[in-house]
Amino acid sequence: MGNFKTILLAEDNPKDAELTKLALEDSNFLNEIVHVKDGEEALDYFYYRGKFENRPPGNPVVAFIDLKMPKIDGLQVLKQVKQDEKLKTIPVVILTSSREERDLIDSYKLGVNAYVVKPVDFEKFIHAIRQTGVFWAVINEVAPQS
Repeated sequence: MGNFKTILLAEDNPKDAELTKLALEDSNFLNEIVHVKDGEEALDYFYYRGKFENRPPGNPVVAFIDLKMPKIDGLQVLKQVKQDEKLKTIPVVILTSSREERDLIDSYKLGVNAYVVKPVDFEKFIHAIRQTGVFWAVINEVAPQS
């Protein structure tokens, strides 16, 4: 288990990505944050494809995934991760500005671990990230790679 715990952040909005990174750093997460800008890049990261084919082995300790992304949306990424035996134990946090009940229901049906609606208020946002982050990245023991 000696590999460094990375956090995958799939977010196409540069401002939201910056906020999330700041919130994680502010919460003293020293994990490496890998930022991808769409669902396709997120899946490339999970499956060692494209620019990630030579990335260090191991799954991210947690994946923060925006719902509304270009190419492949967050729900499709979530679905693929949770249906894959090698990936399904990775905690996935959906980050979204969507208040649509359908998105919430679909996310939980697909096995999301947490669903955070992005508030515009920076303090609330940091608090929300800190709550999910502290739980997942600190308390949670990652399932061993088989």
